Amino acid sequence: MNLVKQNRNAFPVMDELFRDFLGGTQYVSKMIPPVNVNETEAEYTIQLQVPGFKKEDFKLEIEKDVLTISANVAEQEEITGKFTRREFRSVSFKRSFTLPETVNEEGIRAGYEAGILSITLPKKEEQQKEKRFIEIA
Repeated sequence: MNLVKQNRNAFPVMDELFRDFLGGTQYVSKMIPPVNVNETEAEYTIQLQVPGFKKEDFKLEIEKDVLTISANVAEQEEITGKFTRREFRSVSFKRSFTLPETVNEEGIRAGYEAGILSITLPKKEEQQKEKRFIEIA
């Protein structure tokens, strides 16, 4: 029994180079946009790096204290001509965040600029009280 996989091609590096150059190799990956979450005294801010989208592509919904951010962009069908390589695919993602009890859900707002989706989650008024120091007698 042979446990070692044999490469029958005498020049495996050249084979990989030409396969990649001619479009034979395909990489399938699910997009998971990177995220930053920032907290200040007054609010939380969630930022997702999602270039190439339009603001209409995004769907934000809250259900049972879970914020779900999703997008789905279909592949362009109008492109004509013969391709030697085609890597544009439909892109979709879905990210969910459990909201803390301190978030005022009615005041949530979102914006999209320069490839960054920003979602601002204001804290409830009672959570924004300033620090108070207690003097020890």
